[in-house]
Amino acid sequence: MSVSYAVKVQESSPGLGKKPSAGPVYRCIYAKDGLLDLPEGMHSPWEFFSDSVKRNPNNRMLGRRQTTDSKQAGPYVWITYQEAYDSALRMGSAMRNQGVNPGDRCGIYGSNCPEWIVSMEACNSQGVTYVPLYDSLGANAVEFIVNHAEVKIAFVQENKLPSILSCLPACCSYLKTIVSFANVSSTQKKEAEELGVSLFSWKEFSELGSLDCELPPKQKTDICTIMYTSGTTGEPKGVILTNRAIMTEVLSIDQLIEITDKPCSEEDTYFSFLPLAHVYDQMMETYFIKRGSSIGFWQGDVRYLMDDVQELKPTAFCAVPRVYDRIYTGIVNKIASGGLLRNKLFQYAYNYKLRNMENGFPHDKASPLMDKLVFEKVRQALGGRVRIMLSGAAPLPRHVEEFLRVSCCSNLSQGYGLTESCGGCFTSLANVMSMIGTVGVPVTTIEARLESVPEMGYDALSDVPRGEICLRGNTLFSGYYKRQDLTDEVVIDGWFHTGDIGELQPDGTMKIIDRKKNIFKLSQGEYVAVENIENTYSRCPLIASIWVYGNSFESFLVAVVVPERKALEDWAMEHNEPTDFKSLCENPKARKYILNELNSTGQKHQLRGFELIKAVHLEPNPFDMERDMVTPTFKLKRPQLLKYYKEKIDQLYSEAKGPKV
Repeated sequence: MSVSYAVKVQESSPGLGKKPSAGPVYRCIYAKDGLLDLPEGMHSPWEFFSDSVKRNPNNRMLGRRQTTDSKQAGPYVWITYQEAYDSALRMGSAMRNQGVNPGDRCGIYGSNCPEWIVSMEACNSQGVTYVPLYDSLGANAVEFIVNHAEVKIAFVQENKLPSILSCLPACCSYLKTIVSFANVSSTQKKEAEELGVSLFSWKEFSELGSLDCELPPKQKTDICTIMYTSGTTGEPKGVILTNRAIMTEVLSIDQLIEITDKPCSEEDTYFSFLPLAHVYDQMMETYFIKRGSSIGFWQGDVRYLMDDVQELKPTAFCAVPRVYDRIYTGIVNKIASGGLLRNKLFQYAYNYKLRNMENGFPHDKASPLMDKLVFEKVRQALGGRVRIMLSGAAPLPRHVEEFLRVSCCSNLSQGYGLTESCGGCFTSLANVMSMIGTVGVPVTTIEARLESVPEMGYDALSDVPRGEICLRGNTLFSGYYKRQDLTDEVVIDGWFHTGDIGELQPDGTMKIIDRKKNIFKLSQGEYVAVENIENTYSRCPLIASIWVYGNSFESFLVAVVVPERKALEDWAMEHNEPTDFKSLCENPKARKYILNELNSTGQKHQLRGFELIKAVHLEPNPFDMERDMVTPTFKLKRPQLLKYYKEKIDQLYSEAKGPKV
């Protein structure tokens, strides 16, 4: 196998007894002489922040939009690196005054905002372990995490105070101090005090601290954060990440951007909207803090997301495929409505630039003239300054990745990672077009191999190696907090088993093709890899989301679909059907139309007969976290979806089978 972007460092191993066979061990070509590790003398992410403050005290660090009198969002208002540093020192010192010591746990609960980052850095300054409390998990999960991690103090967004106060009776044996990101009411103070908990406003707590406090020594082996993964089943698991893992991950981001692009600096601006409670956004923000860049936060409302982007004009944009898909659809629709001539010009420019990029030209040299004449308008969709785009958390459809790489005048890299790998563990490289549709090569801190999964027919030693992706290296987690049993299930002989199925490409890149657990057998014995099928159906322009269901007692698949509202309403107008969306979702003709369109998409993309859907239920409301249907990164929670739609699923099966004779 000719491998150009990864190097083999260890041969494959045959299966022995119950132990499956494993393919060769690969590293990124930039780590061929050894994995990147934390240099001597570096101990804590606090150093990234304090070094940037020394270099650029007056640079804009954290910005948010202020709402004007007319309830409109105004321009971004910024605090500098020095101001954020002083605030973090005061908060850290106030924590110590409240009896919170190095190694204790501090919760951070709220959506992305300057206070979130200041709270995180306050913890880093004092060697306190911060524990993100998911903005999108219900009160029960917050209660579980506070008790499980023995959280002593929590920084909480003002609108989350009712939620944390409601679970206080069940967790006040640990939680003794709550600090609001803004204000608190006297009623709330009283409610907390009755349970023996002190509740402070941000300003009050800040005044309890000082700037001349002595900071404790920190070690790279200290636990920086315990990050609870929402998981698609069971209780949240607390992933332990040390200072070493986090700092090494950030250094690898730095190294890869420097090798393949232009390093970021104080000139760069990052747009923060993916949840800070997750490892993906947190690692990126820590990287931009290390580089002294500016971070602008969204308002927290998806309806105004693109408005925030236009106002901020970021140079770096990280998103999940769902967001890129929306951007892609918006741009394509705009081009389509521009008339035949414009359409033809765009197609010509697109094909010309794509050909040059496939021949090895970097995106900015592939067609500067077309960039100026045609693609500049596309670039404006993201504010006009974006030069780095990253995608993670789920597979990015190939056609969307290619389109954005060609037309956005920016590098776009797709990566793959888990909380357990401290964020990205694979990444595609800028300007390497052959990596489209893959997650690229291992990052420079990690080595990877595939392990055969015989029960699913995946063989890591075949001509096309397929198997479970296993990782080893310097940015892995140190186990699940208080759950050695769960740690031992996934870390075997030093290898972390991700549960994701990969296919190694001839050039050493990895393609994610399946999930070990998301597979089931139909009654006729056919195996169904359901995520694959959902990804194919997601290409149908009429649908916003889809959940495909089947089990081993049935011979065919059914689905619950959230239709694209406008597309369905347009169809209703054309066919003289009532256009009320909720009624449309119940309209048998609309259901038949969506089912036919889905199956024609399936056939177009070579789905096999048993992978086609026999019946659909149309759901007017998006799958949401409030009803516990998706994780915070929008991965489907299949057991919960089944519980919620059980009646509908039974109905779909009996409908599709027709009346019993």
